[in-house]
Amino acid sequence: IPFIGPDLSLWIRGDYVVSDATLNRFFSFHVIAIPLVLIGLVVAHIIALHEVGSNNPDGVEIKEKTDANGVPLDGVPFHPYYSVHDIFAVSIFLIVFSAVVFFAPEMGGYFLEYNNFIPADSLKTPPHIAPVWYFTPFYSILRATTADFMGWLIAGVAAYVALLVFKSRLAGALKIAAIVIGLAVIAGMLVFDAKFWGVVLMGLSVVILGGLPWLDHSQVKSIRYRPSWHKYVYLVFGIAFVALGYLGVQPPTATGTVVAQVCAFIYLGFFLLMPWWSAAGTFKPVPDRVVYHPH
Repeated sequence: IPFIGPDLSLWIRGDYVVSDATLNRFFSFHVIAIPLVLIGLVVAHIIALHEVGSNNPDGVEIKEKTDANGVPLDGVPFHPYYSVHDIFAVSIFLIVFSAVVFFAPEMGGYFLEYNNFIPADSLKTPPHIAPVWYFTPFYSILRATTADFMGWLIAGVAAYVALLVFKSRLAGALKIAAIVIGLAVIAGMLVFDAKFWGVVLMGLSVVILGGLPWLDHSQVKSIRYRPSWHKYVYLVFGIAFVALGYLGVQPPTATGTVVAQVCAFIYLGFFLLMPWWSAAGTFKPVPDRVVYHPH
């Protein structure tokens, strides 16, 4: 991080090197702060579910069709339908979980990282350090942001700003703001090194998930009534995401870096271009009532 990076790093570590103070801080954060945040998110989810109601495979708003008592006609009781469904899902998870814990806790180095089984040696640096497997797609984006990649990023930012100006329904003031922000980002890419922008892109790849309700401009909720080619967009996105995850656990190579850069463009483009592609195509009519039958 420019300017404040060294001081911020010293403040986080609590020492000039990674020491006991650093380990104590991160351990406390990991076992106390994060679980409390997760509990808060669970409570917020339950409150939102109570206020809005559950979704359904057809994407129909069930609160629009109610009986004389205000109960949705297409709603189903939580018990036994959802309770049995959740018990079944938890049972399957516990079977897999138990199999991993008792028979394959390391799972080839993906669950318990292979480096944890190597005796510590202060005179030998591991050739490759990778995070836990579920962080590797975002780690790949961080590692793929090199000095050579910055030119493509600048071109991508310029193209996206042009798309916002000429192909969006934004008000004039917002278009001017997009131009100013785009120029500022391009200037920053020319001033700050690729490591900083790698951190920015890695953070953006996580934070952008929270913008889905505003990025998706589709006329319908369910993919059943969207154009068929939308499924191929999701397929390409899934392949790129899996490829990023795989490359993140592998030692860096020239070919792997190029593939990761292409997949990073696909990953970010999937979300940033969603306002256009999610609204494109011919949509099927959505029924007034839920018509889905699982059997």
